[in-house]
Amino acid sequence: MTDVQQDLDTYLEARKEVIDGAIARFLPGEDNFPPLLFRAMRYSVFAGGKRLRPILCIAAAEAVGGVMETVLPAACALELIHTYSLIHDDLPAMDNDDYRRGMLTSHKVFGDAVAILAGDALLTEAFHLLSAKELTDRFPPENALTVIREVSEAAGCFGMVGGQVVDIMSEGKRVDLSTLHDIHTRKTGAMIRASVRTGAILAGAAAETLQSLTDYGDYVGLAFQITDDVLDVEGDREQLGKETGADQSRRKATFPALIGVEASREKTRELVAMALGAIDSLDEKADPLRWIAGFIGERKK
Repeated sequence: MTDVQQDLDTYLEARKEVIDGAIARFLPGEDNFPPLLFRAMRYSVFAGGKRLRPILCIAAAEAVGGVMETVLPAACALELIHTYSLIHDDLPAMDNDDYRRGMLTSHKVFGDAVAILAGDALLTEAFHLLSAKELTDRFPPENALTVIREVSEAAGCFGMVGGQVVDIMSEGKRVDLSTLHDIHTRKTGAMIRASVRTGAILAGAAAETLQSLTDYGDYVGLAFQITDDVLDVEGDREQLGKETGADQSRRKATFPALIGVEASREKTRELVAMALGAIDSLDEKADPLRWIAGFIGERKK
C-alpha cells in the first residue's frame, strides 16, 4: 500500500466515523411517532456507504482553513439528500432494485409507500439541518442562505431530479454525447459539486479559490458517474453490494454504451487530471481533495 493510499484510507475512515456519529445524533430516533417511519429513515441511512458527499464538504472547508465540526450539520444534510435519492431510485417505478450496499432496499423491507415517505422525510430533514441554529449561528447569515439555495438547486429540477427525469426519458434511445454529459452532470455531478461548494462557502473561501474548488467539483462529479457506468459493466457484484448489468438491461444512456469501456476509463483519467489541475494552487490543506480525486478514478465499488 502506498503512503498516499494509506493517508486516504485513514482520512476516509476517520471522517466517516465522525459523520456517522453526527448523523446518529441529528437524525430523529425510533422513539418518535410513528416509529415505522423513523426506523425506515435510519435503515437506509445506516445501510453503509462511503459518505463521499459529506467528506467532500468537510475536505473543501478544511482546504480553505475551515474546521470540520462547524460544517458537520451541512455535511450530514448532504448525506440525507443522497440517501433519499437512493431510496427513490431503487423503487419499482424507477430502477426496481432489490439490493443496495448488500442489503435489501427500503421498499423491499418496508413497502413502496413507506419507502417513498422515508425518502421524503430525509429530504425535508436535510433542510431542517441546513437551517438549524447549530449551523446558522456559526456563519454569516448570507453564507448559510447561499448554501441552502445551492443545495436546493443541486437537488431539484435544475440538478439531480431534472437529470433523473432526462435519464428515464433517454432509456432505450440513442443519445448524443452532449445529452449524456447533461444527464450525468445533473443527476450525479450537481450534488457532488454542491458538496464541495457548501464546505468552501461556509468556510469563507475567497472568490478565486471558490471557483477553483467549483471546477474541481464539476470534474470529480462527472468522473464519479462515468466510473459508476463502467462498474455496472465490469464491477464485482459482491464488492458493489448490488446487481451489475442493470444499465444495459434497461438500455440506459451511459458512457460505456456510447463510447466504449476503455474510452470511458480514459475520459475518467482526463477528468481526474483536470480536477487536480483545478486545485493546483492550493496548499497541502487540500491534499485530501487530491487523494479523493484519485480514489474516484480508481474505485472498485
